[in-house]
Amino acid sequence: MTFNEYTLAHEPAIRLAAFFGIFALMAAWEVAAPRRVRLHSRAVRWTANLGLVVLNTVLLRLLFPLAAVGFAAFAAERGWGLLNNLTLPEPLALLLAVVAMDFAIWLQHVMFHAVPALWRLHQVHHADPDYDLTTGARFHPIEIVLSMLIKISVIAVIGAPAAAVLVFEVLLNATAMFNHGNVKLPDGMDALLRRLLVTPDMHRVHHSTDHTEANSNFGFNLSVWDRLFGTYRAQSRLPQQSMEIGVTGLTGDPRCVSLTGMLAIPFINSGEGYAIGHGGAAGHEAR
Repeated sequence: MTFNEYTLAHEPAIRLAAFFGIFALMAAWEVAAPRRVRLHSRAVRWTANLGLVVLNTVLLRLLFPLAAVGFAAFAAERGWGLLNNLTLPEPLALLLAVVAMDFAIWLQHVMFHAVPALWRLHQVHHADPDYDLTTGARFHPIEIVLSMLIKISVIAVIGAPAAAVLVFEVLLNATAMFNHGNVKLPDGMDALLRRLLVTPDMHRVHHSTDHTEANSNFGFNLSVWDRLFGTYRAQSRLPQQSMEIGVTGLTGDPRCVSLTGMLAIPFINSGEGYAIGHGGAAGHEAR
């Protein structure tokens, strides 16, 4: 059985095991050494945030029964995409596909900050008044559907192998939980790690209510894209423990910590002033 065949046969189990394993590790770390004082109980926020995860998972399986991994195999059978028309060693093809998809997700993230209509959806993610591993999976269902359509388009263009798509999705989920964690790395380790990967302190700046900080540090996995394109910001103006998290106009709003409230946010709050070029600007303080 090839790597791709194994991937297709065991994709749900691999993703589920990775999710619960990383979730348990990050949750234990947050309990043992939290970076910030929580404003809301875990019972309230996690019920809402994880409820949204379940809703989005069911929706994606209904709308995209093949999912991204299945579509990659479908595209390979038909010879769609660049990598499906090149003869490369499997490890190299996998690496190139993962890096290309990571760049595509970075671009998508920037786009959801740059287009006001898309920002209305994406602000559900930013409106979380606390910041922990569940924030990394808190997205409006419409954004999730659009994201899947973009991902499928990218897979079709680059011809990503099914195994690479699975590796990418597991990495993306794992790093999203990690860099949204309410944890702190030792300063030296943080400085070293963020040369390659997005760290919690790096990405937490992106969740500041300050629009110039919110429009920086767009990466979820690799940190290189923000450095290359001038959107990297090393630290927030205020200390990490006291910087305000969320979206101005929604801070303190109880709808931000309820499932029905999160679903309604794009239709009740414009998020005016946050979208790039519409009152906000990307951060350019590479330090």
